[in-house]
Amino acid sequence: MVSAAAEAVPDIDITAVTILTSLSEQDIFEIGFANPALESAVALAVMSVKAGARAIVCSPLEISAIRSAVGQIPHIITPGVRPLSDVGSDDQVRTMTPRDAIEAGASFVVIGRPITSQWAQGLDAMKARARSLADEILQ
Repeated sequence: MVSAAAEAVPDIDITAVTILTSLSEQDIFEIGFANPALESAVALAVMSVKAGARAIVCSPLEISAIRSAVGQIPHIITPGVRPLSDVGSDDQVRTMTPRDAIEAGASFVVIGRPITSQWAQGLDAMKARARSLADEILQ
């Protein structure tokens, strides 16, 4: 599928998803993977890049290994990024702080719920949370 998409739209950065950040090691084996998350994600990333993917979505815990396996060319997009204060507060089980994810080699971090969880307090609270996360990254 990745190679067909890459051939069909060569000017688009085809993005391949490895293993969801909400899946635990037990979940990964239960759905049929033969190897742990790290090994499986690296194998999927390598296969996807060889097929033409120019971006990989993976857990922050797999960034370094995937970066080592595929090099600097593909973008690495990582959800499951949480400040330490939010770790364990939702369904994301394979997480990392924003700064750690960037230092590990992420091209882009996806920070959703830590910001949108402030919705009940209003837009200003969401903006303040986004600013504090940006400050944490830049420290």
